Amino acid sequence: MQLNEKILREMLLRFRAGELSEEKIIASIKNLSLTAVEDLGFASIDHQRELRQGFPEVVYGAGKTKEQLLAILRSLYERSEGNLIATRASEEKYEYVRAELPMMEYDATARMIYLDRDESLTRDPSRMILVVSAGTSDMPVAEEARLTAHLWGNHVKTCYDCGVAGIHRLLRHLDDIQSANVLIVVAGMEGALASVVGGLTSRPVIAVPTSVGYGASFHGLAALLAMLNSCASGVAVVNIDNGFGAGVMASKINAIRN
Repeated sequence: MQLNEKILREMLLRFRAGELSEEKIIASIKNLSLTAVEDLGFASIDHQRELRQGFPEVVYGAGKTKEQLLAILRSLYERSEGNLIATRASEEKYEYVRAELPMMEYDATARMIYLDRDESLTRDPSRMILVVSAGTSDMPVAEEARLTAHLWGNHVKTCYDCGVAGIHRLLRHLDDIQSANVLIVVAGMEGALASVVGGLTSRPVIAVPTSVGYGASFHGLAALLAMLNSCASGVAVVNIDNGFGAGVMASKINAIRN
């Protein structure tokens, strides 16, 4: 048996009701260390991650063959309870995975294979995460952040194509900006949007530089440095094009904020 939070709670309730012995619970917990990592030869799957972090191991799809991706997702599907994610996955790999795992879905913009199956998630609108992007070209990274945060159990809204070249487009969303619990700001070019949004809210802002831009943007390096040097307080920065990382960080912040 693979332990997770749901199973542990059920075991404790059964123990309290006298239906399960103390020895059985101890044996199950001892066996956890023996079943936590599954060796597939080309991958070692951390099946204990869901218990430690509340979400199963996430698969980075780029660089893996379609056969490897299927084998990993099949194992995670069979031995976990939570939602599943494979990032940076092509549609070709998705079609191969779907042939055996038809319950999996695909978001072409976010380039994510995923499964939204955790019915315990509430997605509270009062704890909203807002994803703001500068331009339409930033949408793949913004959508990766949005879908990640959604699968982590958050209520997520978006404001897209609100770059500083037309600041009035951003100000139309001022109510959402000031009511969001956490904000993710995605921008390429000069990356100025993060500073502007940071100056409009008292909430945490996670800035995501993208590789969108012409030559001197240096594939996102210019936006990264601009965001790291933001004059607005409360702005933190993740790696270039790392929408997934921003979605996870926003989720973790959102889980502990009042």
